[in-house]
Amino acid sequence: MIRLGVNIDHVATVRQARRANEPDPVAAAVLATLGGADGITIHLREDRRHIQDRDVYLLRETVTTRLNLEMAAYDEIIAIALKVKPDEATLVPEKRQELTTEGGLDVIANAASVQGAIEKLKSANIHVSLFIDPDSAQVDASARLGADAIEFQTASYSEAKGAAAVQHELEKLRTATAQAVGLGLHVHVGHGLNYWNVQPIVRIPGVEELNIGHSIVSRAVLVGMERAVREMKHVMQEHHPNPRKSG
Repeated sequence: MIRLGVNIDHVATVRQARRANEPDPVAAAVLATLGGADGITIHLREDRRHIQDRDVYLLRETVTTRLNLEMAAYDEIIAIALKVKPDEATLVPEKRQELTTEGGLDVIANAASVQGAIEKLKSANIHVSLFIDPDSAQVDASARLGADAIEFQTASYSEAKGAAAVQHELEKLRTATAQAVGLGLHVHVGHGLNYWNVQPIVRIPGVEELNIGHSIVSRAVLVGMERAVREMKHVMQEHHPNPRKSG
């Protein structure tokens, strides 16, 4: 079955709005795991707008599944990753003025810094993924630089209007996934996915993992984190082409 990584950044966003002690992302991670999350995803941004250093270290001690640390290829953040040793580091683009990550990492334009980060992280036995657009040249560059996995950003898909536009974006994801698998890359997807638009995504052959945050955290505000995660897992299982063969 496709794995579900639950991004808990926005739990920290609520906490930081009041510079308070709650809600605690660590507690949210525990409840997400009880709900069936296969991993926990966090983004330690340079400006520390939500996840804090304290969260990263505590989550490394408490997450019992997989900890995925999203990060820009900044020396300061790389140094923290090398200390924390998450199971996976996902390199993403980062701009201070953005509300959330916008678009994929341009691996080609930033080849030197990306390759340097990959080499440092892999030397510490950290699995490295690159958050990229579903673009053939970016996929090739990711494989060439030594990434273990890629995560296709699905903003273009999730924001598409009309059936034709949605199908066009789905076809791009299918084609890019097939290319990545052929190059030996593991394929993850995420950004803007929710309980409805995730349904066609889980049917794409070769996709191994979804990383979903805002939709699950939004649902959790109303029904609780454990139930929100369980509901997402149910949708994924219900629409997977071979649910009984997965495990």
